[in-house]
Amino acid sequence: MESILMLAVLLLGAHWVCDYPLQGDFLATAKQKGPLRFYHLWAHAGIHGAAVALVTGNVWLGLAEWLAHTVIDEAKVKGRTTFAQDQMAHIICKIAWLTVTPAA
Repeated sequence: MESILMLAVLLLGAHWVCDYPLQGDFLATAKQKGPLRFYHLWAHAGIHGAAVALVTGNVWLGLAEWLAHTVIDEAKVKGRTTFAQDQMAHIICKIAWLTVTPAA
């Protein structure tokens, strides 16, 4: 049980670090507009994917996070979701990753 709790704390902490200080104003703006908008969105989501892969030790979960984060953030950029819905969707992904990660 403690290993799952530790994994949950690490996944959530990594998400918050990647979504706030590591994203910064540049990526937050660049992923919404500009000629390289999708590249910046993809790069931001890739940072999240790398964090999930590092925390879980599972490259497939990292790739799943990369894809999921791209889709979730694109919905927010397009105005289909609110900030709160965006964050909830990201947290739901972390819960999903916990369900398929064996306890250490």
